[in-house]
Amino acid sequence: MLTRRAAMFSAAAAALLLATSSFAAEPNLPRQKVELVAPPFVHPHEQATKQGPKIMEFRLVVEEKMVIDEKGTTFQAMTFNGSMPGPLMVVHEGDYVEVTLVNPATNSMPHNIDFHSATGALGGAALTLINPGEQVVLRWKATRTGVFVYHCAPGGPMIPWHVVSGMNGAVMVLPRDGLNDGHGHPLKYDRIYYVGEQDLYVPRDEKGNFKSYDSPGEAYTDTEEVMRKLIPTHVVFNGKVGALTGKNALKANVGENVMIVHSQANRDSRPHLIGGHGDYVWETGKFSNAPETGLETWFIRGGSAGAAMYKFLQPGIYAYVTHNLIEAADLGATAHFKVEGKWNDDLMTQVKAPAEIPAVTN
Repeated sequence: MLTRRAAMFSAAAAALLLATSSFAAEPNLPRQKVELVAPPFVHPHEQATKQGPKIMEFRLVVEEKMVIDEKGTTFQAMTFNGSMPGPLMVVHEGDYVEVTLVNPATNSMPHNIDFHSATGALGGAALTLINPGEQVVLRWKATRTGVFVYHCAPGGPMIPWHVVSGMNGAVMVLPRDGLNDGHGHPLKYDRIYYVGEQDLYVPRDEKGNFKSYDSPGEAYTDTEEVMRKLIPTHVVFNGKVGALTGKNALKANVGENVMIVHSQANRDSRPHLIGGHGDYVWETGKFSNAPETGLETWFIRGGSAGAAMYKFLQPGIYAYVTHNLIEAADLGATAHFKVEGKWNDDLMTQVKAPAEIPAVTN
């Protein structure tokens, strides 16, 4: 029996499965084409729906591209739709997810896609392996609610290399009647952001400087050597250091409920909102479970995604970090929320401004 734990399949085995797979009749359902957007943003969607199931159409194009940080470090990334992570896809339970995966002829590597939210054929990886110049269409039924990782899994040591090179993203399957607090009370968000955490392994030269390569294949041997040491050179949100800070800070207003979807396809993470909390947190990412409430820090298992909702109560800049603070401060895993609104002195106030320590009198 094929399982995700047996994902170290060979390209030959995948090709055999592809050749012997049958083509099921298309469900007699309406279709909806979705235009995906780059994270941290999420395409428009209904949080709850009274409509029946649909065939939701998505298109993912593999882009092998270089990502550059503010220090000029180059990285031979492999991506879905040119972003790291790939776009968040939102559907409802019972919908069919139909994905056209495109591997342009200008690429140099075979690619595929494994949906942790799908059932069978290595999450679809065994049915989607395509060479440069090919495309494939996969359809699967969304039977489980929650947020789930997807990633490239072309076989053997190519799997971790493609994943840590940026080929991962997430799917959110909402209950048809929307989210609730575990006690039947509905929960709605005013804004939603998708934060994809990525560990990067950039080789250095003999002088300690980061090396640059002309293609992913050229970088593979050196990158594999760095990967085997399990010590990332960078840990970033959404592809690069500073991707979600400064002018790219995530915006919100006081009183708004903000949903944060957070994925980590390879390593464990500990999201923490400095100055805020997780009002409702689906730590394992599955909406069939009641959310935990009032968390200070939550845990995202490697190879999974989680979701947290928070109502901002004060204006200002909030840092959203992984609470391995070494990774947050030194390796880049920091985002900012810029929140507008009126300050509430009852929640926090500076009673006395900084001043010299008064002299002690006898």
